[in-house]
Amino acid sequence: MSDKFTPHPLTEELLAAGIPTEIHAILGKHGVGALVTKMGIVFTEMSAESMVATMPVESNTQVTGVLHGGAHVVLAETLGSFAAAFHAGPGSKVVGIEINATHHRAASTGLVTGTATPIHLGRTLTTHEVVMRNDAGQRLSTCRITNMILSN
Repeated sequence: MSDKFTPHPLTEELLAAGIPTEIHAILGKHGVGALVTKMGIVFTEMSAESMVATMPVESNTQVTGVLHGGAHVVLAETLGSFAAAFHAGPGSKVVGIEINATHHRAASTGLVTGTATPIHLGRTLTTHEVVMRNDAGQRLSTCRITNMILSN
């Protein structure tokens, strides 16, 4: 029998996205997903009370040079879904059933920081408010996402 440690197959992807090693097994089979990687989303805080990640404006802009509105929603859905999965725990799957977004201000440079905070953490549904801010701390957009928890 070997005492060698076998790394998780998605370790590199998970670490690049800021996912702490102790959470790798929970995200196991799926990692963070190709879109999270393409958008440059990196998690900086993961807890039941707050899920935080950053995303660069660069490479996520519309033709006018400002952050694409859909990029705001991608960041919000990523944070809300990960927060719901964190709440649901191992052995559960979450699926988004509703999301909305209000855009308040444009961003053309820097990093956007999204913070998901729970509005409702139930047995079968979660709802999170996700606020995106620029480097100066100004609110760029506000999203609300509701996820359904499916038990395996």
